[in-house]
Amino acid sequence: MANIVNFSDAASIGMHSMILLSKSKVPLNAIQLSKVLGNSKHHIGKVLQRLVKDGLLSSMRGPTGGFTINVDPKEITLYDIYESIEGKSIVNICPSENFVCPVDKCIKKKVVKKLTDDFVSYMKSQKLVDYL
Repeated sequence: MANIVNFSDAASIGMHSMILLSKSKVPLNAIQLSKVLGNSKHHIGKVLQRLVKDGLLSSMRGPTGGFTINVDPKEITLYDIYESIEGKSIVNICPSENFVCPVDKCIKKKVVKKLTDDFVSYMKSQKLVDYL
């Protein structure tokens, strides 16, 4: 059976890493996170650099370096993390080549747009602190 809603690997890594880093008293590097999350250290590093770029994390090089959370878990939502990795959620109602809808009621507008709006709303209601 197909998954209706699923996070990309990158979004999953980002959210799980933010939770682990919020719980940690010391910086964690990509190798340490890869052992816990079961993903490649290279993939984790790429994802976390997006979060650094958006100011959600800080990174330090060196033997005692790693990533640390840069925001208050009470102030950041899961959507903030998701959006940092995936970009803003958009719904393309119809492909550009379809100028005439073959049915009277738009399935995408009724279903896909509603589900996307509900997903975004729910993710915005969930604070990172709720998962610590």
